[in-house]
Amino acid sequence: MLKTKYVLPILLVVIVIMSVAFLSPEKKTIDAPVGTKIGSLAPELNYKSPEDREIALSSLKGKLVLIDFWASWCGPCRYENPNIVSAYNKYKDKQFQEGKGFTVYSISLDKSKDRWVEAIEKDKLEWPYHVSDLMGWSAEGAGIYGVNAIPANYLIDGDGIIIAKNLRGEALHAKLAELLR
Repeated sequence: MLKTKYVLPILLVVIVIMSVAFLSPEKKTIDAPVGTKIGSLAPELNYKSPEDREIALSSLKGKLVLIDFWASWCGPCRYENPNIVSAYNKYKDKQFQEGKGFTVYSISLDKSKDRWVEAIEKDKLEWPYHVSDLMGWSAEGAGIYGVNAIPANYLIDGDGIIIAKNLRGEALHAKLAELLR
């Protein structure tokens, strides 16, 4: 009888600990459909950097990420680049409600690797996530995301859920400030 007296409370403690462990935020599952609408899980992208290193969008999980479609030959893109650089420098190390830090995953619609790399350097696009398949308007990523005009962008949270689209100028800064912890 004495053993039963101690076993039941110990068993209850174990059940509570196990249920808390399984319900912790780190274990949450994403059941959003994959797509390009706000609230959807962003489709995976995986392309080569200028150094021929493959970079998957999913490798940035946990961060707020601006998926930015642009090209070296696109005047409006180049005009917007200083704003994106400013946002990156201001928010890259910040804590957000749904992500730790902010970065940019730049997808170039260039065909010329030399012009693409030159524009990255000239515009001081300091983040390390630059990719392209060098297919211009036929770029696979542009097709997946339905991009038919650039600049175009998608902001995703740390779980890869699209939370905003086509943020330019002050709208990008305002959205990032809103999402700060």
